[in-house]
Amino acid sequence: MNKVLPQNKRYSELDWLRVILIFAVFLHHIFMPFNGDGWHVMNNESSKVLDDIMVYFEQLRLQTLFFIAGAGSLLLLQKKSAKSFMLSKLQRLFVPLLVGMILIVPPQNYIENIEDYDSLLSAYGQLMWSFDNNHLWFIEFLLIYMLLAIPFKHFLVGEMGTVWIKWLERLSRSQYGLLSLGLALVIVRGLTKYLMPDDSHHIENLSLSLFYVFFFFAGMSFIHSGQIWQTFALHRRTYLISLLISSLFFYAYYYSPDLSPYLSLTARWQIWWVVCSLVSWSGLLTMVGFASAYINRTPTWLQQTNELIYPFYILHQTIIVMLAFYIVQWQAGIMVKSFSLLLSAFIICSFLCYWCIRPFNLMRYIFGLKKVTREHVAK
Repeated sequence: MNKVLPQNKRYSELDWLRVILIFAVFLHHIFMPFNGDGWHVMNNESSKVLDDIMVYFEQLRLQTLFFIAGAGSLLLLQKKSAKSFMLSKLQRLFVPLLVGMILIVPPQNYIENIEDYDSLLSAYGQLMWSFDNNHLWFIEFLLIYMLLAIPFKHFLVGEMGTVWIKWLERLSRSQYGLLSLGLALVIVRGLTKYLMPDDSHHIENLSLSLFYVFFFFAGMSFIHSGQIWQTFALHRRTYLISLLISSLFFYAYYYSPDLSPYLSLTARWQIWWVVCSLVSWSGLLTMVGFASAYINRTPTWLQQTNELIYPFYILHQTIIVMLAFYIVQWQAGIMVKSFSLLLSAFIICSFLCYWCIRPFNLMRYIFGLKKVTREHVAK
């Protein structure tokens, strides 16, 4: 019988990874105006080196965040009924998504098309009811995945789920076992991209939603078994070596000469998705492995940061876009502009989260946080 991890255990590795990775998303958007990628606001000068670095880390952040969300959803479902779980997720995900689309996102679209509007106030009247999720697509995906988490949890505790978990446990005993699941990810990614070559961040884009749900279900499956979870730390060095090798293949292909005389466009894209998927999977195993091995506590400040990182995520891109609109107009270099944008956006987002959202239960409800007493807020 598989060893189930205790429900009251604090997974400090997940706390740290969640905060670090969402801050990495924040950094990604800080540098978007300067990488030449055609974002909401763009600087006249761009950095190719910056773009080359950013494209690599795009393979690591969100995938691992969906894995963490899957693990967290199973832990919560072990403590709550399906009904209680769903009501909680509706409050924590649907309400912030709806409020975000109406109030938070419109300034981004206004800045991007500022010549089309008389003012931000007038733009709101046209934009707030368009329900554009923009960067909040991540929350929309999570909401749908949480619906899927309920039947998947029932699957895991059923007869077929027991067979599945036991097979994963046998696989995890080998240092290359969990790594081999990356081949399944390659197939999922390659096949869906071949059939649906869509780059949009919409839930109906199956080439994206099925890719991320792979990580979500992996998080649920792996944390269901203590034996599987313990192998992360045990085989972490093997995972690191695989990540380094995958990274070499990634950049070897990224910097390869023009292959169009030898390979079709479809074939070249398929190779790209293969190397990206290998980096994503080996990177996930490496990060969770080293975090499990070396992080065993969650300090008080991290617990509060872990809570406030959610409204921080909701707010951050709008704050960045509005500040970047003015900062890119400065007569200064990329380093000065990007550092100024980083510092100012971080201070404003942190101030809003700590002083305007954290103390007030109405704001906490709007941004998906739990209701607290005055005594708790004062701590």
